[in-house]
Amino acid sequence: MNLLIRWIITSISLFIAAWLVPGIRVQSEAWTIFAVMAIILGLVNAVIRPVLKLLSCPLIILTLGLFVLVINGFTLWLASVIAVRWFHVGFYVDGFWAAFLGALIVSLVSVVLTALFGDEKPRPERS
Repeated sequence: MNLLIRWIITSISLFIAAWLVPGIRVQSEAWTIFAVMAIILGLVNAVIRPVLKLLSCPLIILTLGLFVLVINGFTLWLASVIAVRWFHVGFYVDGFWAAFLGALIVSLVSVVLTALFGDEKPRPERS
C-alpha cells in the first residue's frame, strides 16, 4: 500500500510541476503520462541517483548538500529523455533550468503530500 501511495504522490507532484514550470511540456493531460513518468522517475532515482551521489560526494559536501538539487534536476531530465525515447511518453523537459525548477517543485510537493497522506507506520519507542 505504501508503494501505491508514493506512486500517486509522485504522479501528482509531476502534474503540478508540469502545470507550474514553463519548460516542462506534456503531450496531453492524460493521467497515464504522469503515472508512467512517475514509475520511470522512481526507477531512475533507485538505480542512477545513488551512483551520481557517490561520484559527486565531494561536491555535495563542499556545497553543504545543495548539489543534490542539481542531481535531482538531472535525474528528472534523464527520466524525461528515457520516457520520450524508449517508451514514447510525451513528457518533455526543455533544458537544465526547467529540470532544476521542476525537480525542486516535485520534491517540495512530494514532501508536503507525504506529510499529509503518507502511510507511515508508528515506530516503536526506544527504551
